[in-house]
Amino acid sequence: MMNAAPKWNRVSDAEMVRRLERPAGKIHVVLDTDTYNEIDDQFALSYMVRSVEKLEVKAIYAAPFSNHHSTGPADGMERSYQEILKVLTLLEAEELKEVTYRGSTGYLPNEDEPVISDAAKDLAERAMQYSAGNPLYVISIGAITNIASAILLNPEITGRIVVVWLGGHALGWPDTEEFNMVQDIAAARIVFGCGVPLVQLPCMGVVSEFATTGPELEYHLKGRNRLCDYLLEHVLDEVTLLDAGRFWSRVIWDVTAVAWLLDGDFMQDYLIHSPIPEYDGKYAFDNTRHFIRYVYHVNRDRLIGDLFEKLRR
Repeated sequence: MMNAAPKWNRVSDAEMVRRLERPAGKIHVVLDTDTYNEIDDQFALSYMVRSVEKLEVKAIYAAPFSNHHSTGPADGMERSYQEILKVLTLLEAEELKEVTYRGSTGYLPNEDEPVISDAAKDLAERAMQYSAGNPLYVISIGAITNIASAILLNPEITGRIVVVWLGGHALGWPDTEEFNMVQDIAAARIVFGCGVPLVQLPCMGVVSEFATTGPELEYHLKGRNRLCDYLLEHVLDEVTLLDAGRFWSRVIWDVTAVAWLLDGDFMQDYLIHSPIPEYDGKYAFDNTRHFIRYVYHVNRDRLIGDLFEKLRR
């Protein structure tokens, strides 16, 4: 247990810009996911595993969540863990079950204390095998509790990883009360403030444009394989549960966090000074803070074509 906030190691702006470049060649990745939360994590997990030409998956972490699919963060994490295993079976990627870890059963109590979990401990140890010149890429598509906890457990990993997080809303959005961010503001503040190289994919106002519809999913996925049929059925079940009506579309935005790492012209981004997620649901700004990379547009049609092609393999 930590009693005082760590002193983060800072790097020069030039070094941070270098670390935030899109990676060339094949890279090592881990995924942190609240897979049972909705429909999009299953797509993102599958897309990552099927992108073998670019991504070598080293570990998968179950993230906590709380909504109508769970009784609380601990239950959400456990349901996500079981859902990861189910999707891996459909992907015929049984070997990845051995490196799938349960994550936090609760959110950070404050900005100084990690929540100990198998996921946080694995990342804190695994990242030490990497370096600034050869980092481990951490894809996070849920509350970022596990990642922040790993950083608090071992602050040295901030120089050995790059975090790609789908979280928060666009800078011009009226608030930051997005599902992943609002569940654990303390964790978000750590990740935005510690100096780790960070790529932010904001939800409303940016990756909210990455949506699909029932007819599109049926045309491209139905009957292709067991995985495709499961993904389609899962979407239709969720639509029925939420009583979406006759005409509906669904965002599958978690896919975009995986796509940022791939060799495709799938989105546009630029550098900004790291904003500060505040506890009042707003961003604060300080132009003396380090840079992060901020995604501002998704090439929806190009990305969804690549997604469907890989899911049908």
